[in-house]
Amino acid sequence: MAGRHSHSFHPSILRAYDIRGVVGSTLSQADAYAIGVGFAAAVRDKSASNTSIVVGRDGRLSSPDLATGLLDGLVGGGLHVIDMGMVPTPMVYFASRQLDTAAAIQVTGSHNPPDHNGFKMVLGGAPFFGDDILGLGECLAKGVSLADGGKLAKQDMADAYHQSLLAYAKPATLPQSLNIVWDCGNGVVGPTLAKLTQALPGRHNILCGDVDGTFPNHHPDPTDPSTLAMLKDAMATHKATLGIGFDGDGDRIGITDNKGRHIVGDIITAYLAQGVLRRQPRADIVFDIKSSLAATEAVAKAGGKPQLWKTGRSHMEARLNATNAPLAGEMSGHIFLAKSAFAGAGGYDDALLAALAILREQAESGVSISEFIDTLPKMVTTPEKRLPWDDADKFQFLAEVAQTLAASPPTEVDNILDIDGVRVNYPNGWWLLRASNTGAELVTRCEGRDQASVDYMQAELARYMTLAKTKRKPKP
Repeated sequence: MAGRHSHSFHPSILRAYDIRGVVGSTLSQADAYAIGVGFAAAVRDKSASNTSIVVGRDGRLSSPDLATGLLDGLVGGGLHVIDMGMVPTPMVYFASRQLDTAAAIQVTGSHNPPDHNGFKMVLGGAPFFGDDILGLGECLAKGVSLADGGKLAKQDMADAYHQSLLAYAKPATLPQSLNIVWDCGNGVVGPTLAKLTQALPGRHNILCGDVDGTFPNHHPDPTDPSTLAMLKDAMATHKATLGIGFDGDGDRIGITDNKGRHIVGDIITAYLAQGVLRRQPRADIVFDIKSSLAATEAVAKAGGKPQLWKTGRSHMEARLNATNAPLAGEMSGHIFLAKSAFAGAGGYDDALLAALAILREQAESGVSISEFIDTLPKMVTTPEKRLPWDDADKFQFLAEVAQTLAASPPTEVDNILDIDGVRVNYPNGWWLLRASNTGAELVTRCEGRDQASVDYMQAELARYMTLAKTKRKPKP
């Protein structure tokens, strides 16, 4: 008999989209081993005939030890484990599809601080998240059976992944005038990018290309404007036309144009949609619920069908697959390029592929992403505001706001969406109230076509929150 293994996790690490914690405080190698054992049981339940899994890790200092624990647990759970070593997250997804494995796991802290780490998981070609993660914790608390027959092998998929990217990029069709600064943020994408840019025409300057899990130059989050100073300075020095940044594991992208503008994920998605819609008219293009009217209206103007969906990379990938949309993207920089629209590449969030898609769209359309932005209406948007809120009450309060809206709807409203919190769309803007999936917070955001409109959106949001509060019964 192989025996059983039980384990209790720190409650904070079982998140909505992945498993993540602070190494040495809430996350340990013992947790990694338990995750391996529990996930192996989930794989065996899903498929008795295919019990293979591909595993990778990022460049954080804690990732080798966590990967060792995870690999031991997966082998102890009876799986055929393929260890890819230190690679970007998208390469793990790519390898899983190429090798037809039942599952995939990347050990990564993504864009989080250096002492954080975690696990991104795929089972049966779909994200393993939400109730799946909670169920994993519940099963391990009760005890999970180990299994015989597990084995470990190593395989290098870097060349195959590189060739796949080049096959999509078609370097011979790209202009020699390319002048790009790339910022790897000392994340794991550095070695892959260095090889890739050698095959591209033009000038390419790479910043922070050495993998360093302490992230000595800046925080590895290219969607945070405060991390882009080095990129912008280098663009000025090299007179670059485009700056492209990556997060710690290579699945999120951030763009800076030659006018110093930080281009976020919904606008990147709208730009890439222009090419998709030339090839697939009237296609669905998926945005997350926080996205700007400038992005969704640009897609509608190009003949596409923009649709809003839940925030979070796992939600977005699931929606992409459920709707057969060719493209999805969220403001956090996760861009999903469906295989059907991108010559067999993609099907998951891959920042390198998204970067190449931008270069291809510029070459094919003759319109740079900067020029595209110049055509968009200038919206006024508030930053996300995070309101501390009782974790046990945040979803109940959202339901009460929705009930208040239904009972007393705004006089002028286009529609009300309740797929992820509440987003109320008016002719001149919108407001959003949603619950954070990672903390005890409510999150708000407002947008208007001018300052007066956004002021009105903020006032409407405050009004409906106040109405919902006043309807609450006082606590005894």
